[in-house]
Amino acid sequence: MLDPSSSEEESDEVLEEERRDVLVAAGGGSPRSLPPPPRDPRGREAGAARAASPSPSVLSEGREEQERLQREEREKRLRLQLYVFIARCIAHPFNAKQPTDMARRQQKLNKQQLQILKERFQAFLNGETQIVADEAFCNAVRSYYEVFLKSDRVARMVHSGGCSANDFRDVFKKNIEKRVRSLPEIDGLSKETVLSSWLAKYDAIYRGEEDFCKQPNRMALSAVSELILSKEQLYEMFQQILGIKKLEHQLIYNACQLDNGDEQAAQIRRELDGRLQLAEQMARERKFPKFVTREMESMYIEELRSSVNLLMANLESLPVSKGGPEFKLQKLKRSQNSAFLDIGDENEVQLSKSDVVLSFTLEIVIMEVQGLKSVAPNRIVYCTMEVEGGEKLQTDQAEASRPQWGTQGDFTTTHPRPVVKVKLFTESTGVLALEDKELGRVVLYPTSNSPKSPDLHKMIVPKNSQDSDLKIKLAVRMDKPPHMKHCGYLYALGQKVWKRWKKRYFVLVQVSQYTFAMCSYREKKSEPQELMQLEGYTVDYTAPHTGLQGGRMFFNAVKEGDTVIFASDDEQDRILWVQAMYRATGQSYKPIPASQAQKMNPKAGNVNTGISPLYTDRGQKHGMDEFISANPCKFDHASLFRLLQRQTLDHRLNDSYSCLGWFSPGQVFVLDEYCARYGVRGCHRHLCYLDELIEYSENGSVIDPTLLHYSFAFCASHVHGNRPDGIGTVSVEEKERFEEIKDRLSSLLENQISHFRYCFPFGRPEGALKATLSLLERVLMKDIATPIPAEEVKKVVRKCLEKAALINYTRLTEYAKIEETMNQATPARKLEEVLHLAELCIEVLQQNEEHHSEAFAWWPELLAEHAEKFLSLYSVDMDSALEAQPQDSWESFPLFQLLNNALRSDTFLCNGKFHKHLQEIFVPMVIRYIDLMESSIAQSIHRGLEQESWQPVNNGSATSEDLFWKLDALQMFVFDLHWPEPEFAHHLEQRLKLMATDMIEACVKRTRIAFELKLQKTNKSTDLRIPPSLCTMFNVLVDAKKQTAKLCILDGGQEFASQWQQYHSKIDDLIEETVKEIISLLVSKVVSVLEGVLSKLSRYDEGTFFSSLVSFTVKAAAKYVDVPKPGMDLADTYIMFVRQNQDILREKVNEEMYIEKLFDQWYSSSMKVICMWLADRLDLQLHIYQLKTLIKIVKKTYRDFRLQGVLEGTLNSKTYDTVHSRLTVEEATVSVTDAGGLQGITMKDSDEEEG
Repeated sequence: MLDPSSSEEESDEVLEEERRDVLVAAGGGSPRSLPPPPRDPRGREAGAARAASPSPSVLSEGREEQERLQREEREKRLRLQLYVFIARCIAHPFNAKQPTDMARRQQKLNKQQLQILKERFQAFLNGETQIVADEAFCNAVRSYYEVFLKSDRVARMVHSGGCSANDFRDVFKKNIEKRVRSLPEIDGLSKETVLSSWLAKYDAIYRGEEDFCKQPNRMALSAVSELILSKEQLYEMFQQILGIKKLEHQLIYNACQLDNGDEQAAQIRRELDGRLQLAEQMARERKFPKFVTREMESMYIEELRSSVNLLMANLESLPVSKGGPEFKLQKLKRSQNSAFLDIGDENEVQLSKSDVVLSFTLEIVIMEVQGLKSVAPNRIVYCTMEVEGGEKLQTDQAEASRPQWGTQGDFTTTHPRPVVKVKLFTESTGVLALEDKELGRVVLYPTSNSPKSPDLHKMIVPKNSQDSDLKIKLAVRMDKPPHMKHCGYLYALGQKVWKRWKKRYFVLVQVSQYTFAMCSYREKKSEPQELMQLEGYTVDYTAPHTGLQGGRMFFNAVKEGDTVIFASDDEQDRILWVQAMYRATGQSYKPIPASQAQKMNPKAGNVNTGISPLYTDRGQKHGMDEFISANPCKFDHASLFRLLQRQTLDHRLNDSYSCLGWFSPGQVFVLDEYCARYGVRGCHRHLCYLDELIEYSENGSVIDPTLLHYSFAFCASHVHGNRPDGIGTVSVEEKERFEEIKDRLSSLLENQISHFRYCFPFGRPEGALKATLSLLERVLMKDIATPIPAEEVKKVVRKCLEKAALINYTRLTEYAKIEETMNQATPARKLEEVLHLAELCIEVLQQNEEHHSEAFAWWPELLAEHAEKFLSLYSVDMDSALEAQPQDSWESFPLFQLLNNALRSDTFLCNGKFHKHLQEIFVPMVIRYIDLMESSIAQSIHRGLEQESWQPVNNGSATSEDLFWKLDALQMFVFDLHWPEPEFAHHLEQRLKLMATDMIEACVKRTRIAFELKLQKTNKSTDLRIPPSLCTMFNVLVDAKKQTAKLCILDGGQEFASQWQQYHSKIDDLIEETVKEIISLLVSKVVSVLEGVLSKLSRYDEGTFFSSLVSFTVKAAAKYVDVPKPGMDLADTYIMFVRQNQDILREKVNEEMYIEKLFDQWYSSSMKVICMWLADRLDLQLHIYQLKTLIKIVKKTYRDFRLQGVLEGTLNSKTYDTVHSRLTVEEATVSVTDAGGLQGITMKDSDEEEG
C-alpha cells in the first residue's frame, strides 16, 4: 500500500496543522514509535538513549550512528520473531475464525479524488455535460457544491481519511429530500420518483466519464478482499505490516513447516505444555504480577490453568480428517482440570481396537504382460485383480500378440497390510471347458510406503508352462489416510505390549488432536493386533542394544513404569519415526541424533530446538534458527502484541478503506488468534487499542467513537471486577493505565464535542457525534454499576458547548475576515459586513440544527444555549456596527428582518436573550421611522391636494394613489418585520391602522370640498358635460372605500373588537356620507338643467302673450316654408345632455353600485321635477309645444335610464305614473281639438319613433 502522505503538497500540510489544532486535546499526542525492546543479556534496556555529548564531534556522530544501527537491528529481530509467532497463528488456527458479520467499509476519498469531484460538479453547473436536468435539480446541485464540496471542513475530513463516497452521497440525499418534500405535488409524478431520478443524475455526475463496465468488477474484488482473506493473503498482509521480506517469509515458512498440520498441532501442544509448566513454576516461586488484592494471586494461577485447559479443549475439538466414508471419529471424554494436568494411567481413557480402524484406497493399474509364448498370437487374453476379502475386477480383452491394457481398478479396504492378487487368463476354446485357463498370477503385499510407480513383477505360472519368464507390469498405489501419521516395519520390545522382540508392521494413528496410538497390524487384519496410547511418553534416540538381534538404528519411548524399545533398518527411517512420534507425544524436548547435535552445537550437546532437521542448515545459514527455535513461553507477549497491534492499526489506517479505526476481518482473526494462543489478557489488549486510537484521534485521524466505547466498556468492566472475558484478576498496572486512559479519553471527548462542527462536519461519520456523547456519559461514570446523574453529564456538555460557541464564532469571523473590516471601514461597509456575517451565523445555526440536533436530542436546551452564546458573541460586532450608523438611517432594517425571520421560527431561540436584545435595539428605530413616515404622509396629502390637477391615475388621482401606496408600503414593511413580541406587534398594527384611518379621513374630506367647488363652477344649461376631474374625485372616494377594508381593519382579539369596530365604522360612515353628498350634489346639478328646460317651456303657458305670438307666427310661416317641429330642438338637446353624461359617468366612475345609485336618484329627481311642473299647471291646458317636448323628454328619459339598469320599481314609480297619466290626457285632448297638432308624437310605445 502506498502511504497517502508521501505525495502531499504544502496545502495538505496546512490542512493537517489546522486539523491538529482542532483535535489535539490539552494532553496532546506524542510521536509514534516502537515499544521499548526487551533488555539485552547485559541488562541494559535495548532502546535506552545514551547521554548527550557536551559538544558535537566525529566520535559522537559515529557512536550515534552505531547506536542507530543497533536499534534498527534490534527492532528488525523483534519483528522477525513476532512474525514467526504470527505465521504459526495463521498456519494452524484453533481459537478464532475470520468474522463475516462485520460492517463493510467503503473506499475512502483522497485529496485528488475530491478535486476531480469538484471539477465534475462545476462542469455540470457550467453546462459542459450531457446530463439533462431541470432548474430545481441544478439549484440543489449548486447548493451542494457551494455549501458542502467547497467546505474546508470537508477537505480536512478527506485529508484525515474518514470520508467515503457513500458519505458524499448521503449528504446529497438528505439535502434533496428536504427540497423535494417542499415542492408542489405533480399529477402522475410521485416525489419518490423525483428522488430516485435526482440520485441517478448525481451518480452520473459523480462517476463522470469513467468506464461503467469495469468499475463494478473492481468494487466486487475489493469487497471480497475486505471480507475474507486466504492464508497466503494473510501472510502477505503481515509481511507488509511488519516489514518482512519475501525471502525471510519463505525461510520461516519452510523451517517452521507451516504447511504441515501435524507439526503445527504438535507445536501448539508443546506451547500449551510449556505454559502449564510456567504456571506451576510461578506458583512454586510465588513470582506474581502486582495485583489489586493479594487474594488474586492464587486466582491468577487458576486462570492460567483454565485458559490453557480451554485452549486444549479447543485444539481437541478440531476434527481429525477422516480416512474414508466408513471411518467415524471417536471423541474422547476428558476431565476438565485433571486430564490436562495429570498424565497418569488412572486418568486415561483407554482406546479400544475399534477406535483405530483405518480406511485405505488402492489403485491397481495393469499396464502390460511380457514373455507370453504359450498361446497363439490371435488368442484372447485378459487379467483379473482383487484385494483379498473384496471384490474382483477384470481388464478388457486383448490379443496375445499385444497384451497391453492400461486398466485401473479402484478398491477400498480397512487392512493396513492388504493382499493383492493379479491373474492372467486366456479364453478356453474347448467346448466342454467351464472356466478360462489361468496363465499366471502375482501376489503383492503393498503398504502406504510402497513405491507408486509401475514396475515389472515375475508371475507364478502353472507347472509345465512354456512361459518361464512371464512378467507383468503394474502399479499399486495405496493412499495414506490423513489421520495415519506414519507407517512401516519396526522391531519392538515392551513391558506391557510387544513383549517379544520381533519385526512388526506399525502404524501411528491420530484419533483426536491429543490422542495418538502406536498400532501393530498383521496381514489381512483391519484391527490392530496390539496398540499403545502415546500420551505421556517421551521419545528419543538411543544407542544400539547389543542383546537384541535385528534392527540397526534404535530409539525408545519412555513413560513412568514403562519403556518400549524400537529399531529400524536404516537411519532415515528412524528419523522419520522419531519426528512423527515427537509430534504425537507433545513433549517439549526435541530429540536430535547424536551426530546432528554435535554438528549443530559441538560444545553444548543437545539443544532444545523446534526446527526441522531438513531445513536446519538453511535456517542457520540465513540467521533464522534463533527465531524459529525460540521458546514462545519465554517471551513477553504483552509487549509483542502491543507492537503487533500498533503496526496493524497503522497499516489499516493507511489502506484504501475508510475504516475509522476498525480492523479488517483478517486482521481481527489474526489478533484474536494471537491473544488466545499466547495468553494476552483482554484488558491489556483493549488498553493498548484505546491508547493507540486516542493517539491517532489526537493527531487528526477520524476514529469511530463506537469502537472507543466498546474497548473502554470492556476495560471498565474488567477493572471493576465484572469479568467480561472470565478473567477476575486485576493488576495494579491495568488499573493505573485504565485511569490514565480514562482521563485522556475524557479530555479527547470533551475536545471533540467542543469542536463538533469540525470533528463531525455535516453529521459525518453518521451517528458519530451521538456515539461520542454516549461514550462521554460512560466515561464520566464512577464505576460500572452506578449511573452518573444526568445533571453532571449535562453540566459537562454545557461547558463543551460554551467553548464550541466561541470556537465556531472565532472560526467564522476568521473566514469572513470581519476583524480587519470592522476597525477601518465606513458605516455602510460595516453594516454590509455585519449583514454578511449574520447570514453566515444563520447558516451555521441551520447546519447545527440539520446535522447535529439529533445527537443532542437528550438536551435540546443545551444546543439552544449554545446558539444563544454564539449569537451573543455576534451581538458585540452587530452593536458596534449599528452604533456607527448615522441617525435616522434605515439601512439596518434588512439586518433585523434577516435575524428575526431565522429566530422566530426556532422554538428555543424565539424571544430568547439575543432575540430580545435585537428587539430592544430596533424598537426605537421602528417607532422613529413610523413617526417620520406619518408626518411625511400627512404633509404629502396637504401639498398634493393643494396642487392636485385631478387627472385620473389608476384608480384615483396622483395624490390618492401616492397616499394609499405609502400607507400600504408602511404597513407591509411593519408586517414583514414579523415583530415577535405580541404586545408591541399589536401596538404597531393598531397604530398603523389608526394612522391609515386618519389619513384617509383627511383625504376624503378634502376631496369632498374640492368636488363641491369644482361642481359649482359648471354651468346649468344642456351644454353641461360632467368634467373628468369630478369623476376622478368620485373614484378617489370609491378607492378610499376599498382601501379602508385593507388598511383600516384590525385583526384584534375579542376585547378590542368592539372598541375598534366603533372607530372603524366612523371612517366607513364618513365615506358613505360623503359619497351620498356628492351624488346628491351631482344630481342636483343635472336636475337644475332639467329645471332650466322646463322654465323655457313655461313661456308657452296658456294665456301668456308669448304663447299667442309664437302660435300665430308659426302658422303664418307654415304656409310658405318648412318650419321645424316646435319643441323638438329643446327636447333633443336635453336628451343628448342626459345620454352623454350617462356615458361619461359609466365610463369614468369605477364603482357600479354608486353609478346605479346616482342614476336612480337622477331619474327619480327628474320625474319629480316634471311632476311638480305639471302639478303647477293642473288647471291649465298644456300648449301643444309643451306637450310635444314633455312627451319626448319623458319617454326618452324612461328608456335611457331603463337601459342604464334602473330597476322597474324605480322607473314605474307613482311620480312617473302621474306624469304619464297627465301627458296621456293632454295628448287625447289635443287629438280631439287639433287632429294634426302632435304630428305623430304620442305617449304610446312605438319603435318607429326617432331615437
